[in-house]
Amino acid sequence: MKSYRKELWFNTRNRVEFINITPDIQQCLRESGIREGLVLCNAMHITASVFINDDESGLHHDYAVWLEKLAPHEPVSQYRHNVGEDNADGHMKRQIMGREVVVAVTEGRLDFGPWERIFYGEFDGRRKKRVLVKIIGE
Repeated sequence: MKSYRKELWFNTRNRVEFINITPDIQQCLRESGIREGLVLCNAMHITASVFINDDESGLHHDYAVWLEKLAPHEPVSQYRHNVGEDNADGHMKRQIMGREVVVAVTEGRLDFGPWERIFYGEFDGRRKKRVLVKIIGE
C-alpha cells in the first residue's frame, strides 16, 4: 500500500469564505500515483472546515447567511470564549460544517456523486491556514 501526504495553505481575504479545492485534491491524487484507495482532507485549524457539496454561488451565499444566523459573529461579547478573542462564532460554524471528508478513489479518479465537490470553509479568515491531504491505496 502507498501513502501520500501534502499540506495545502490558504489565506482568505474575507472572514468567511468558501473555496473549491477539488482541483487541488485532483492534483494531489495525480502526484500520488494511487489508482484505488481513499483520500482524506481535513482542516487543521479549529475555525475552518472541509466539506462536500455543490459548487453553486447561491448555495454558498445561503450557507454564509444560515451560519451567521446560527452563530452570529457580533456582538462578540455574547461568547465567553471571546475574552481577548473574537472568533467563538468561527469555532461553532466549523462544528456545524465539519472537520474532514473522505472520498473513494476509483481508477485514479475521485469517486464523486453528481455535482459533488470538495470545499475549504473559512470562518475566521485573513490569516494563513492549512488543509491536510492524505491519500492511501494502491
